[in-house]
Amino acid sequence: MKRFAGCVLALLLTSAAAAPSDYRLLLDTLHITSLRAGANGMDPKAANAANYDEARAGAPSLPDPLRLANGTAVTTADGWYKSRRPEIVAAFERDVYGRVPDHMPAVHWEVAGGAVGADGTTTEHFVGHVDNHAFPGLRVDIAMDLTLPGKSDKPVPVIIVLSWTGKLANPPVPEGQGPDWRQQVLAAGWGYAELIPTTIQPDDPTKLREGIIGLVNKGGPRSPEQWGALRAWAWGASRAVDALSADARVDAHHISIAGHSRYGKAALVAMAFEPRLAAGYISSSGAGGAKLLRRDYGERLENLAGDGEYHWMAGNFLRYAGPKTVNDLPVDAHELIALCAPRPVFISAGTREAGDGWTDPKGMFLAAVAAGPVYRLLGAGDLGSSEFPATGTLVTKGALAFRQHPFGHTMQPNWAAFLTFAKERLKD
Repeated sequence: MKRFAGCVLALLLTSAAAAPSDYRLLLDTLHITSLRAGANGMDPKAANAANYDEARAGAPSLPDPLRLANGTAVTTADGWYKSRRPEIVAAFERDVYGRVPDHMPAVHWEVAGGAVGADGTTTEHFVGHVDNHAFPGLRVDIAMDLTLPGKSDKPVPVIIVLSWTGKLANPPVPEGQGPDWRQQVLAAGWGYAELIPTTIQPDDPTKLREGIIGLVNKGGPRSPEQWGALRAWAWGASRAVDALSADARVDAHHISIAGHSRYGKAALVAMAFEPRLAAGYISSSGAGGAKLLRRDYGERLENLAGDGEYHWMAGNFLRYAGPKTVNDLPVDAHELIALCAPRPVFISAGTREAGDGWTDPKGMFLAAVAAGPVYRLLGAGDLGSSEFPATGTLVTKGALAFRQHPFGHTMQPNWAAFLTFAKERLKD
């Protein structure tokens, strides 16, 4: 039976290789004949060079997160939860990140080994086996390592960290950036769960017929409204919450999430769609994450719609880089942040000079400012300022926070600030 299933998968993959790419199929399905080029972040002399001039970034007109599609103002928490929030969720699902298919397969978690550190910390390797009985030719096994501090006599908060494997997983910490983040989390009395997103869905535009997306589609291509990798990784984070919530050693009410760069995007999507997550550390997430797409600075919407990144997004998103423009998009990043309200969200960035300009730090700050009205409506409080801060300054008044560290494209330098912020707001 296993040999037969393997032959079926090989045949499907061979056929897929011979057929038009999934990118081409989406363009044809959407009747798109051409797309605008994204920003070129490598050649400042290129015709489409990325803009790093604040004077040219523009002051975009943003959708009002507290106004219904019919123009009615939302003035109560009840109006937000019952009317406006569902509208925003529907728009993100239809046009940006895609819908999670109905009737998703179950995930069975098991512990497959572990170790005890000299300091009493415990690490266990969890594997989440996704039920593949409907399509045995594909297997999806989600990998997650859970590390808990020693000598704890009560359940501890845990932060899910969307993590790379290999050399990127544990780089040396440069001088001046504090202890390794793992040490900081444990010292705070928290545990951490390193979840590997690529075991949920490959980060590869040529592998959309593999991973959880391929499994649910039984090896077939996506339809335009279906989920991309960002939503799939967020779905996997929800399954990690399932596993952690069932562990008596974990404080199920204080499970948070963190991610950097593309995984910062995924962490913010997870916060928006998974209400059980208590707080989020969103690092250098840029376009598709906390950056306002309507701002022309660094990466543009068109980059996300290109053949190297389109797999992160719903197929329908491509329309906004072709016949439509970013100004036709019914939502923007401030509303993704607003979907997290009233829970704490810490937005982090490095400086353009040190190498983080592509993510548009100011565009992420302005998105947090524009999400403020929803946080205030729900009684959580906002940033407390609309002035872009000096590097190294933490801006926070309520459940939103922003800090730009003086380094480049990294999340390490802001862990201490995030942990202080989160612990203060998760006291209950």
